[in-house]
Amino acid sequence: MNAWMRIERALDRCCPQGANPLSHLGAIACLMFALLLLSGIYLYVFFDTSVGGAWASVERLSAQPPGSWLRSLHRYAADLFLLSVWLHLLREAVLGRYTRFRRLSWLTGLVLLPLVYLSGVGGFWLAWDQLGQYSAIASAELLDALPLFPTSLSRNFLTPEAVNDRLFSLLIFVHLGVPLLMLFALWFHLQRITRPQLWPPRALALALLSCLGVLALARPILSLPPADLGSVPAALPLDWWLLHWLPLAEAWGPALTWAVMGAMLLLLLLLPLRSQAPPPVAVVDADNCNGCQRCVADCPYAAITLEPHPNGKAGRQIAVVAADRCASCGICAGSCPSATPFRSTELLVSGIDMPQQTIAALRRQLETALADHTEPAIVVYGCEHGADLGRVTAPGLIALSLLCIGQMPPAFVEYALRAGAAGVLIVGCPSGGCAFRWGEALTAQRLNGQREPHLRANVPKTRWQMLQAGAGEEARVSAAALQLLRRLRLPPQGRQHAGDLPA
Repeated sequence: MNAWMRIERALDRCCPQGANPLSHLGAIACLMFALLLLSGIYLYVFFDTSVGGAWASVERLSAQPPGSWLRSLHRYAADLFLLSVWLHLLREAVLGRYTRFRRLSWLTGLVLLPLVYLSGVGGFWLAWDQLGQYSAIASAELLDALPLFPTSLSRNFLTPEAVNDRLFSLLIFVHLGVPLLMLFALWFHLQRITRPQLWPPRALALALLSCLGVLALARPILSLPPADLGSVPAALPLDWWLLHWLPLAEAWGPALTWAVMGAMLLLLLLLPLRSQAPPPVAVVDADNCNGCQRCVADCPYAAITLEPHPNGKAGRQIAVVAADRCASCGICAGSCPSATPFRSTELLVSGIDMPQQTIAALRRQLETALADHTEPAIVVYGCEHGADLGRVTAPGLIALSLLCIGQMPPAFVEYALRAGAAGVLIVGCPSGGCAFRWGEALTAQRLNGQREPHLRANVPKTRWQMLQAGAGEEARVSAAALQLLRRLRLPPQGRQHAGDLPA
């Protein structure tokens, strides 16, 4: 995990803000899928669906622009699609994102993986050149090792007469029908995710599309000679991204190949069954919840719904938390309008809160730290999944670490300033790197008045700053705090650290 995060942080420094491809692998896969669908529709319009005319139609298409370019773009997009899917799977596994509220997304993602391979290899069949012949026969022989079909599939490729238009129509159906199943599976994959990110940031999307376009021009995909079942090609230039499993099956044999693939799939399926102590779930207080829907809108995993309020008043609703979907991130607490620290009640109880780290505890911790700090200080709100505030060395800091930066109600910025803080530094994870998907983005929108609850416009912007810094970037937090002190023209004072919030 640490090695992966170091790679991500290194790419964060190299890429424009928020354009790190490793932070948007799922969105890149969706972009490539859309590109495959659009380019595939164009190619199919000019494709002859008969076995005798398929190869010739592909050749005619490749002989003139934009057909040749689109065909190459289609192939390279398929390669990047598979690569991004595997990297997305690897990233989620390394970061441990496959249990509890992520279990359904993980399992439906595994269903998508074989569909990606099946659709990819089907594209080679349709060109019906020597590579298409090899991939079709090798796939049939591999499937013959499974007790799924009453007759041998490879018998359909023994003689030229066996490959007729009827069989070729079946191959076309596989390549065109499987993407429809993938769309259906993708819908399930995103069911428990609110506001799913289907497209990468514009800069990253344009960079990827430009690279694919240039690659398609520089190295166009060309057909091999037409398929000939009477001969066996001596050597073939394989697409190792999409067809790497076929030579392995040839070398290992079907039985060992299925055993290895089955063992890998079983391991991935068993990962969500790892026993973990369930974290505390968000708690709703009926006396302070008015059913405003803000927590429903901000919950990253659709864990909150509205139901009729127990007080029985007509039209009154209350938030209800599904325990198996709750990520224990606290983003809902940061969205609750009753979580303002300016409430005069001695015991601050908000409509929805995290029992292990309450809004009342945050206010009490802040007040105690400021009372003990005799000199003007910088209050730093951070995230326990981002930069470690305990390792920040800048002087004159009061550091408060939350479950997620999205747990911080924006009114706490103004409250800290009124209570004597010289300035406030809000530290969120890098764009796209939030452990709970939207923590830093929702916080930025609230602070900038783009989302409720928002920071009041009369709070001087010169006295607060938001910074995105991940684990290992504590030096950036220290530098930002010193910069804020200089901007406020205050000398650095002795540093005091308030620590993590008590339960």
